[in-house]
Amino acid sequence: MSLLHATAIFAAGIAAGTINTVVGSGTLITFPTLLAFGYAPVVANVSNTIGLVPGAVSGTVGYRRELEGQRERALSLAAAASLGAIVGAVLLLILPSAAFKAIVPFFIAVALVLILAQKRLNKLIGNRRRGHGERIGPATLAGTFCSGIYGGYFGAAQGILMLSILGLTIDDELQRLNAVKVITTGVTNLVAGVVFVIAAHVAWGPAGLIAAGSVLGGVLGSRYGRRLPPAALRGLIVIVGIVAIIRLV
Repeated sequence: MSLLHATAIFAAGIAAGTINTVVGSGTLITFPTLLAFGYAPVVANVSNTIGLVPGAVSGTVGYRRELEGQRERALSLAAAASLGAIVGAVLLLILPSAAFKAIVPFFIAVALVLILAQKRLNKLIGNRRRGHGERIGPATLAGTFCSGIYGGYFGAAQGILMLSILGLTIDDELQRLNAVKVITTGVTNLVAGVVFVIAAHVAWGPAGLIAAGSVLGGVLGSRYGRRLPPAALRGLIVIVGIVAIIRLV
């Protein structure tokens, strides 16, 4: 690996860590970067998943204020995401990548629509403010499990999908939900990464560079992303989601 390649992968890790913390879809930076340097798609996906885990840790630390009072919620959702991640990781290893990747843009588009329509849908389903840290319902757990499957398989825009699920099923401030999203997506990558270490080939050099970059990105994302007002955060989510769809199509 040349110095230029290493620098580019490290920089991609910084960008991905930042975007994952603020919104999601950082995979759409690191994954194509690894492909451009000649890594096979599955190897690139596996190495990318492992590399992004440390960024979620630093992002979680940065969002610790928003996580106050959400311990029970975060643990329950992390458990659901973990189970989904195992299923998704196994599917990645046994199914052709083209089968699932073909419908990824559809999932991203649905997530964007759900986020834009969140307030109206909440009124339609009679959602009322229930306070912080309360137990979550089966719809949230089921959605998180499905998001974990998606994240374990590919993961691009999982953060957007997870935010839409949380926004529709939990009545809370967007930044608090975003903090929980950082945990659930990070746990998804961690659990899927463990499966990949056991059963798949990992390019440890690129994974290490992405990991180092994502740590810095997680710090940057939590420092500046948590200051965004809800309207600005939703706008950023939509922009990143549209870019993700364009790149995948």
